[in-house]
Amino acid sequence: MTRNKWMDGVAFVALACVLAGCAPGSADDPLSRAATMIQATTTGIVLEKLPPPVRPLDVAVYSFPDLTGQNKENDNFAEFSHALTQGGADILTDVATKAGGGRWFNVVERAGLQSLLQERQIIQNTRNSIFGKKAEGLPALRFAGIILQGGVIGYDTNQTTGGLGANYLGIGGTTNYREDVVTVALRAVSVSTGRVVASVTTTKTIYSVLLDGSIFKFVAVDKLLQIEGGFTRNAPITLGVREAVQLAVYSLIFEGVKNNLWQFQDAVAGRTFMAELDAQQRAVDVQLILPGAPSVPSPPAPTPPPTPPAPTIAPTPVAPPPATAPRS
Repeated sequence: MTRNKWMDGVAFVALACVLAGCAPGSADDPLSRAATMIQATTTGIVLEKLPPPVRPLDVAVYSFPDLTGQNKENDNFAEFSHALTQGGADILTDVATKAGGGRWFNVVERAGLQSLLQERQIIQNTRNSIFGKKAEGLPALRFAGIILQGGVIGYDTNQTTGGLGANYLGIGGTTNYREDVVTVALRAVSVSTGRVVASVTTTKTIYSVLLDGSIFKFVAVDKLLQIEGGFTRNAPITLGVREAVQLAVYSLIFEGVKNNLWQFQDAVAGRTFMAELDAQQRAVDVQLILPGAPSVPSPPAPTPPPTPPAPTIAPTPVAPPPATAPRS
């Protein structure tokens, strides 16, 4: 028994030395994964396929805050970390720049306007110190005609919960399910008049699933077998907020079309997307053949087998009529 404990201690120390030899998250860490681009959502794919407008819209995004004020849930101690992302303005800016393949909005920088103005001042001062009065000024900043405003206005946890379990002779398993709902509001404000020209509200369901099983059984009179295992899948909250923002931008475009604020280059294609949005209340991928796009040729019809020639029938010879004797 003493020798077994000593061997277990040596193995534990050796394992600790091996794990300590590589920093967590480094290239030598066997559990580390390489960084990847953000996953595409269903709504985001449809938004990028949206037909282009007659002309792009110049928009500005100053802020898109988390208006819920909720913190992460913790049953053991007070949690001061926010339950939702605080980078709503960055998400909205990124989504707007990708709408319609980047053809719908010209987004001007306003969230970091102070840093932008300071950098421009540094450039101008450097030019003045080198060229003096002959220094050329920087071009004027591009202004926006519309401001996109709004925020995350709701985060309802435990909207739907449930579970199922069974156990027989110490062997069983359970499953638990939970749904949370994120609500996003977005509006377009005219800079010239200050009027809200379009406004939408969208929701996104975020799910969590727990599966676990256990075995608790006597395999002998004085021997007990106990095994437990489980698996949890939580949908990323930030990705859910992003998809809600994508649907908000998608719906806001069609609200402006309905109010004759802007239009699609291809009105027929725009009405097709709009009809699906009104019918299903979500972004639906519509396969279109746009004007000027090459159409997909239909497969050629199968060639019928050649018809065999009809058999040639030789004509039956006709016997000449019998000769008659001349009359005397």
